Amino acid sequence: QVQLVESGGGLVQAGGSLRLSCEASGRSSNAYAMGWFRQAPGKERAFVASISRNGGNTYYAVSVKGRFTVSRDNAKNTVYLQMNSLKPEDTAVYYCAATRSSSGTLVREYDYWGQGTQVTVSS
Repeated sequence: QVQLVESGGGLVQAGGSLRLSCEASGRSSNAYAMGWFRQAPGKERAFVASISRNGGNTYYAVSVKGRFTVSRDNAKNTVYLQMNSLKPEDTAVYYCAATRSSSGTLVREYDYWGQGTQVTVSS
């Protein structure tokens, strides 16, 4: 079992930056690849970024590539999402998730989820 807790969300102006954190606890939490997803009102949960167990491989949605960076510190059991050049369309609840698979871009590939953190970008 893995427990995930996100933090770092908030209100920011367009063009600004935020860094989200996801702290994992539980047995073998570092044995999971991690992902970030987001869900805007009235929309389905969508893939944002993922990172492999050792951090060597990362993947991004087209809409955030070049602006967002995913990283992890396995010594701290924490995954980060650095978000730069934020746009109003980035407004959503952001979730981190853990998967036993090598990595994934689909919601159904992930086994554990955090409670989410709200990110609001004003224009």
